Amino acid sequence: MRGTYIHPTAVIEKGAQLGENVHIGPFCVISSEAQLGDDCVLQAHSVILGATFIGAGARVSPHAILGDLPQNNKHSGARTTLEIGKNCIIREGVTMHRGSDNSVGRTIVGDNCLFLAYAHVAHDSVIGNHVTFSNNVMIGGHVVIGDHVIIGGGAAVHQLVRVGHHAFIGGVTALTKDLIPYGSAVGVHAWLGGLNIIGMKRSGLARADIHIMRHAVVMLFDKTKPVRERAADLLNIYPDSVAVADLVAFVRTEGRRALCTPGRNFEATEPV
Repeated sequence: MRGTYIHPTAVIEKGAQLGENVHIGPFCVISSEAQLGDDCVLQAHSVILGATFIGAGARVSPHAILGDLPQNNKHSGARTTLEIGKNCIIREGVTMHRGSDNSVGRTIVGDNCLFLAYAHVAHDSVIGNHVTFSNNVMIGGHVVIGDHVIIGGGAAVHQLVRVGHHAFIGGVTALTKDLIPYGSAVGVHAWLGGLNIIGMKRSGLARADIHIMRHAVVMLFDKTKPVRERAADLLNIYPDSVAVADLVAFVRTEGRRALCTPGRNFEATEPV
């Protein structure tokens, strides 16, 4: 464990695996099944429980609790895991739970994610890469969050919901339905308020592709046809658009929740 520092008040159970150049601060607790990658930093009072695997370069702030039992009454206590990717920043008071043994048994967090104070990741959820949870964001069990998603402060995502990549969820939003890739959801009970144009630009989408997506989303939610029929129409109209194909694939994937649909102030056609 070259370059590793462990404060004398830290409790590290036998069997825990620590990478090189790891820093363990005062009063941290690390369970016997935990694994920390190289260059991880655990600040004071961080707690790593159960079979929790944290990738290289993670930064964990005080009083974060990672890998506790799932809040699932059907969990019988069998071994399950929490898997966190590389270079994640996990701020103070964040909680993440392991998977449950009556489901997939794994909670997965991707690389380069940012979790601000007191955010919560529930059991069996899957979070992509470069995802941002602002303060006090909460997601329920079995939620799937795509890459580059940003969730505003105090927002909540209902269990079993899917959020497509590069989507944006506004602060204090309650999302109970699936949100399409690049979608922007707002409201106490969230509706589709438009497209995450800023996120689309950051993702590298060309101006022409953004214009295509604006028109595609308006067509998708045209009430003259069911959404799935409209999805087939989009492939015929925009056969060469990768973004449209991605949108249609999301819609066609069988989810456990309905799609988040436009509200009265829908702004998919706003200027780029």
